[in-house]
Amino acid sequence: MSPETSDLIRLIHDAPAKAVIAVTGGSRAIGDLLAVAGASRTLIEAIVPYSASALTDFLGAEPEQFCSERTARAMAMAALMRTIDLGDESPLLGLGCTASLAGDRPKRGSHRAHLALQDIRWTMTHSVQLEKGRRTRAEEEALLSTLLLNLLAEGCGLTERVQVDLSADEQVEVICTQADERWQDVLLGLHQAVCLPSTANAAAQSVDPTDRVIFPGAFDPLHEGHREMARIAAQLTGRSVDFELSILNVDKPPLDCREVARRAEQLAPVGNLWLTRTPTFREKADVFPAATFVVGVDTLERIAEDRYYDNDPRQRDAAIAHLAKQNCRFLVFGREVAGRFQSLDDLSLSEPLASICQMVPEAEFRRDVSSTELRGPGRQGDG
Repeated sequence: MSPETSDLIRLIHDAPAKAVIAVTGGSRAIGDLLAVAGASRTLIEAIVPYSASALTDFLGAEPEQFCSERTARAMAMAALMRTIDLGDESPLLGLGCTASLAGDRPKRGSHRAHLALQDIRWTMTHSVQLEKGRRTRAEEEALLSTLLLNLLAEGCGLTERVQVDLSADEQVEVICTQADERWQDVLLGLHQAVCLPSTANAAAQSVDPTDRVIFPGAFDPLHEGHREMARIAAQLTGRSVDFELSILNVDKPPLDCREVARRAEQLAPVGNLWLTRTPTFREKADVFPAATFVVGVDTLERIAEDRYYDNDPRQRDAAIAHLAKQNCRFLVFGREVAGRFQSLDDLSLSEPLASICQMVPEAEFRRDVSSTELRGPGRQGDG
């Protein structure tokens, strides 16, 4: 370790911030942090989810691309959620890094790295493509570790940096997305939900979450099928439809500030958006009592599956009973699944769940489109 690196690490240890670091490249930075006295003041936990299965487990879902800026952001957000779960009161940081570096056989793709820093105020990313053949694997790892330490210093509010030996063609692309102040208590877990009023009704700053029509989803991206579902739901219920976006999800990585901002921007002209920390419908029912949830039939099918309840039918039945107790209902839209249109009649639902569901007939709605298809292959790699 160079004297400049150890000096920077001492400054990091003296700063008030604490961090969880999750990396699949640049792990030498973890050893360097631990090698300088005072690491317990900085490091809460360090995780190296190196295999595909380990990274999937850490994120809570398999990323669309393992080495991408978006995956680094998801890692940093998952790391921040870990710092919050551990309950430390210091300024909290999550760092993530994913990389494709030199290996023991020639690599067809580029040598690149994506680093992300997350706190409740912003998401920051540093991305760089390295010149093939310019460095050994060890040298690339050392360079990446320095970039990680510099990014951690940034999160600690320090101005000092260690010089990084990059060529003129190796430029670090830096992007920073600020979090709306209204999100911060939700990110911290102090509140379960906040309403972001539609730009068409921006004056409505306080909205009662009780007895509303709620359309939960990822909206990645928002498409015409979503818009038509909202329009029909409003027509059938006689009420306006609010959208709901949870930063924590059962089948997807957590959403960072950039993802929330991008998706919220799509929805702002369409309707109110509730940003929540409610990955399950049982939790949504507590935030939105007496709600009518607008869902696709595929979502309803998952609600009925034991695997979402630790394979325990009793937990599933208790969750459904809780939804009924909260006077919640489902307005269900059919969709194409495996080449055929699927409706409630195609599902084997328990009577308690079926009794709180209303199906929208195929004659009123059918749009065979999905956000996954619209994103297209490799979109995540574009960040």
